[in-house]
Order: sequence, then C-alpha cells, then structure tokens
Amino acid sequence: MDRLDAMAVFVTVVEAGSLAAAARRLGHSPATVTRAVAMLEAGLGERLLHRSTRSLRLTERGERQVMVYRSVLAELAEADEAGSATTRVTGRIVLTAPELFGQKVLMPILERFLEAHPEVSARVLLLNRVVNLVEEGVDAAIRLAPLPVSSLVAVRLGEMRRLLCAAPSYLDRAGRPATPGDLQQHRCLGTDDGAARELWPFIDPRPGRHRPLSQTIQPRIALNIAGAAIDAALRGGGICRVMAYQVAEHIEAGRLVPLLRAFEPAPSPVHLVFHPIPRRNVAMRAFIDHATPNLRSAVADISRRVRPFAGPD
Repeated sequence: MDRLDAMAVFVTVVEAGSLAAAARRLGHSPATVTRAVAMLEAGLGERLLHRSTRSLRLTERGERQVMVYRSVLAELAEADEAGSATTRVTGRIVLTAPELFGQKVLMPILERFLEAHPEVSARVLLLNRVVNLVEEGVDAAIRLAPLPVSSLVAVRLGEMRRLLCAAPSYLDRAGRPATPGDLQQHRCLGTDDGAARELWPFIDPRPGRHRPLSQTIQPRIALNIAGAAIDAALRGGGICRVMAYQVAEHIEAGRLVPLLRAFEPAPSPVHLVFHPIPRRNVAMRAFIDHATPNLRSAVADISRRVRPFAGPD
C-alpha cells in the first residue's frame, strides 16, 4: 500500500468512526487498515489517533493531517478531469446547520444550487449541536454563535437576534412581563435540553448601564428542541426564548408577540465556516459562491421582518 492509499484509508477511518467500520466500507481486512494508519504515524513520528476498545478520536496532529489528506485526495481526484472543461461542476458536498435554520433558510438555497448543477449531490446534517467538521467529514457548517479560533475559514453572513415570545391568548390571560424578574411569575418554556433551570441573558437598558444581566428561569415545560417550545407557545402555553429566524413568520402574522425588547441581549453572529477549499474542488467552490450572497440576503431579510426595539414595548 502506497502513501496515497494510506491517506484514503485514514480519511475513511475518521469518517466511519472506527477501524473495523472503515475496513468493511473499503472491503479491506482490519489488519490492512491498521497497517495503513501505522504507516502514516511512522512517517510523521506522531500518533494520529487515540484508540481504545470502545472509541477512536483524533489527536491534535490527526485533526491537522486529516484536513491535509482530504485536500490532497480532492486535488488528485479533480486532476483527472483537468483536461476537460473546467466549468463542469461535479462532486458531493456535506453540510450541517441547526435544525430549523437548515429547514427554513439553508435548504431552499441548497435546492436551487443543486437544480443548477445536476451532477452535484449533497448530504445535509441538521443538528442542534456543534459538529466537528474534521471528525464527521463535513465540508461546511452554519454557526450561530461567536466562533473559537480555528483553522477553518469563516465568512460572516450577518447576525441573528434571540427573542422572547408568547401568543396573544397567553398574554390576555397572564399579562405581559415588564422586567426579566417578572418571568418568575410566568409560565416559561425551556429549550436547554430539558434542564430544570435555565439562565436567560438580558441587558440592563438604563442610561449609562447597558451591561449584561441574567435571570434564572424554572421552566414550566423543559424541552430539548426549539420547535416544540414554539408550538407550545403558539397554543398559549407560555413564553419561549428562540432565535428570530424561528419565529419571524409567526410574529409577522400576529400569532406570537415579542416581549421585553428593551432588555434584549446583543445578537449572535452568523457565519458560514468551511475547510480551506482545494483549488480544484469545483463543487465546494461553486456552492460557497452561490450560498454566501443568498445566505446573507436571507439573514438580512429576517432582520428586516423582525425589527429591533425602537421605542416603548
């Protein structure tokens, strides 16, 4: 087995999650897969994987190397088509985004891209957790939070507000909270993975203050996904705390009413993050070029539809 074959095996090990699964996927024996990884580690003089009987995870060097190997393999794969028209877009892209953002914002943009490029396919992971792009074989991700320092490329798409909302039927029955402290007398719908207590952030809007403050909430109903909390709020079940894109249409239609807007915390940045793209990875380059302006436009449209606080609540 040469070094390029070993690189391909290693990438498959990372994507499959185990040596045995990679062996099955490749049609190799487990011993062949183990030798391929050992050959790469011997050449580098460092371990690439932490291995145990139950788990496998990348070392710090392994995280760097798998990105290098993917880049090299992509370059070689695309080089086979170097003699053909360079405008041909083919390949497979793997994307991830938060569940509702993916459904409402990303999917329509991706579908238009795939319609324009029939030789491209996509795998989409809509997950309400931070996905490790290297370990899970993902090409690009939507992040709605401040970004840690990393080797990934990050393109800022805008920002997204987090809102408190309730249905008019609930407010007619329970009244409107005037301050974050009033939430202790209200039915709140938690979305922190079913936690018994949540800490909801706000800002102090008084002149000269404008500093962060927080309010401890004991949810009447504790949920692990925002969609269920929004549905409960629409039925008059209480107050939910969600991202603007999740409820923009309901606010526009009057089905939900934003609350405590003067206390609203700073919005979260929205980024498209991805690995440095190999020169000949035509599919990813085409997708980034297509998605970036469309995602920026979609995020800006949500901000226009759900305007920030500008006067008495």
